[in-house]
Amino acid sequence: MKQTPLEEKISMLVTPVIEDLGFALFTVKIIGEGGSRTVQIMAEDPATGRLGIDDCTKITKAVSALLDVEDPIQGAYRLEISSPGIDRLLIRTEDFEKYTGFDAKLETELPNTEGQKRFRGVINGLKDGNIILLQTDTGEVEIPFSDLSKAKLVMSDALISATGKAVKKEKELKAKELESLEKGETQNGTVTSS
Repeated sequence: MKQTPLEEKISMLVTPVIEDLGFALFTVKIIGEGGSRTVQIMAEDPATGRLGIDDCTKITKAVSALLDVEDPIQGAYRLEISSPGIDRLLIRTEDFEKYTGFDAKLETELPNTEGQKRFRGVINGLKDGNIILLQTDTGEVEIPFSDLSKAKLVMSDALISATGKAVKKEKELKAKELESLEKGETQNGTVTSS
């Protein structure tokens, strides 16, 4: 997805700070104009794709201090740190591979040959690494990634179910790790002294 030069600059500034905290930058968006601007930074835990409230607080403190020093934005603004959410934006080509089989809404910069700019359907993956395949009510359409102005997952029972399964799996893994630590075991199965 396209970013403004200021969004790109902020992305470059905040990425190392966010990564040092153990997270991954998802995107930076600037919404509004003048004194009512909001700098929206979405980040996630690379292992889980999620971001908790405490995580948002950590990132807010670190990024706020950096932006105060670097001062890339003229005038007043609000800083907002959040998770991409379940019905997240699709901003990288790999997102279309990861979310194959899920419903999405896509919008292109310019209309296609039939005059259509907005599409809704099931993601069928990518062709040649940069052509999005989308199964719509009228058939499969091919949309070059470079033509997108916006793409977002659509909240559905299937998406909620898949997200719930991922969260459950994450909790089970953390519980096993904790149990191993409590038993004094290392990851390779050898017992350490207590």
